Parts: sequence; C-alpha cells; structure tokens
Amino acid sequence: MSSNHVCKSVDLALQGGGSHGAFTWGVLDRLLEHGRVEIGGISGTSAGAMNAVVLATGWAKGGRQEARDALRAFWNDVGRSGESGIPGVNAAQLIFGHWGLSFIPWYRMLDTFSRLFSPYQTNPFNINPLRTLLERHADFERLRRFDEIKLFVTATNVSTGDPRVFRNPELSCDAVLASACLPLLFHAVEIDGKAYWDGGYSANPSLLPLIKESPPGDLLLIQINPVESPGIPRMAHEIIDRINEVSFNSSLRQELQTVALIKRLLIEEESAGHHYQGELFRKIDSLHLHRIAANKEMDDFDAITRLSTRMTLIERLHDIGYQAADRWLNEHFVDLGKRSTMDLVDACRNSIEGK
Repeated sequence: MSSNHVCKSVDLALQGGGSHGAFTWGVLDRLLEHGRVEIGGISGTSAGAMNAVVLATGWAKGGRQEARDALRAFWNDVGRSGESGIPGVNAAQLIFGHWGLSFIPWYRMLDTFSRLFSPYQTNPFNINPLRTLLERHADFERLRRFDEIKLFVTATNVSTGDPRVFRNPELSCDAVLASACLPLLFHAVEIDGKAYWDGGYSANPSLLPLIKESPPGDLLLIQINPVESPGIPRMAHEIIDRINEVSFNSSLRQELQTVALIKRLLIEEESAGHHYQGELFRKIDSLHLHRIAANKEMDDFDAITRLSTRMTLIERLHDIGYQAADRWLNEHFVDLGKRSTMDLVDACRNSIEGK
C-alpha cells in the first residue's frame, strides 16, 4: 500500500468552550472525511465531551460516516434550539459585519443577571435543555460497552476542586452534563453523592490519562480558547471574559508543561545513560504532540458568543474548523507517527526562563 494511503492512529484532546465547540465539530468532520485518520482515544471537557460521546456513538453504530452524520445531527439540533435567538443579533451582524455580541445590551443584561442571581434561584426545577439533546444523540448504554475508542470525560469536584475523569464504563448523561456544568447557569450535577461543575476549571481537557491509557503515540489537541489576547481589557465585560479565558486555559497549560518537563528530564537522563521505568514515562518519551487552532479566525467571536446557539454562528464555526483541519492535514498528515509538530521542550524552556 502506498504511504499516501496508510491509515494513522491518533488520540484527540478536545477543549470545552460552549457553542465554540462547533469549531471542533468542523475539525472532526474533516478528520473523519479524510478517511486515513483512525481515532484511538478522545479526552473531552464540556463541549469537547459532547463532541466526543456523539462521535463515538455514531462510530459504534456504523463507522466514520455514521460518526460524521451523528455530529451534524447533534449540532443542527443545537442550532434549531437557538433559532429564537437574541433580539438584534441578525441586524447587528449585518450592520457591523462580524459576530461580536458585546455591544448588544440585551445580551449583556442577561450576562449581568446571571452574576446577581444563582441558577438555584432562577431555575429552581433544574431544567437543563442539554439533557434532552444528549439523550437524543448519545447512546450511553452502548458507549459503556464500546471499547474501540477510549473515552475520557472530565468534570470538576465542587468540594475539592480536583478533576474526575469518567471512562467508557462510567459514562452517563449526568457525567457529560457535569463536564459542561457552568455554575452560573446550571445546578451542580450530583454523581455518587458528590457535586460536580464544568471540567474546564480543573482539566480542559485532561491529557495524562489519555496519554497513559490509549495506544496511539500521537496526540492531537483541538484548541478553541485563545492562549493570547491582544491589548489590555478595559471594559468590565472584557476583563471578565479574559479572566475566564485564562482560567479555562490554565489547567491545559499546566498539563502541557508537565509533559514538557518530563520529556526534557527524560532527554537529559537518557543522555547521561539513565533510564526511567514506568508506562507513563515510556508513553511520554515517545509522544508526538500536535495542535489545530484558528486563533486569527476566532478573533471575530466575542467570548459571550459561546452562549449563542444561532445556526448561522454554528455553521460559520464549523466551516472555520473544517478549513483549519484541512490545512493541517495537507501540511502535517505525513508527520503523524514520525515527529511532533508542536515543540513542547521549547515551550517548557520559555516558560521556565520567563521568555
């Protein structure tokens, strides 16, 4: 078989970010369409967890095309749920020519309201529309028996702040809802007598369990939260948005730095003739890390658009993700199984030396 037609296996790490998870849908759509990318495991948080369980449900039913169809059906359902929309959005998009919503008073009023009154006050019956969506598009009974793709869904323990990773046999609708539980919008999700919030606070997404327990030596991070933000936020909503971006990136940054430090230590010790034992060290030593992001294209989307489920927004995000994945495949598919396209050792050195 020609090397151009060899299938290559990767693990996927999917960030959370509300409706911006439609960007990840676009990336996954292109990877599945490509036909030569096999998926060994998926770690997902919040919207990343939803993408993971919907993809795996489709894959379990009928392979990669069924997985593509399942993701499209899920996000189309999300879009239909948001067609009532926010007053003024369509007009604002036409007038200003971008997707920002920060200038729409009604949207900002809702955001402010959520910070004054808890969901226990505003939603005493704990109505969560995400439950209906998940129950319609994810087959958790099937996923608990499915082992072709290893799944890792992370939520944050409210009491301890520690991440809890739910694997295939533990998966449930509640586990995914816990992973996506923004505490200003939803009641904490109780599982086995413990309360959980959004997994992004502790792992966005969790990398080390995926690296240790899934066979592929290539890990592809699909990153939707901006790492850097130009300028200094000055308006109150800009400051809050940037605080949230930093918070939801900090756990991922820490895990990447941990992996980088271990790789750097292994290189130094191996050059000195020493060898560390252990499965995790072995997997990290041979790990190839990659990333798909679209920072420039995503600059047009205010952080608050993560709460919008307008179909036009979702379709645009899908297209951006699809194109980003297409560019990455054209440039880096040949690198899978051979080398990293994201330099962790340099990233760690820059962090330590303050560059």
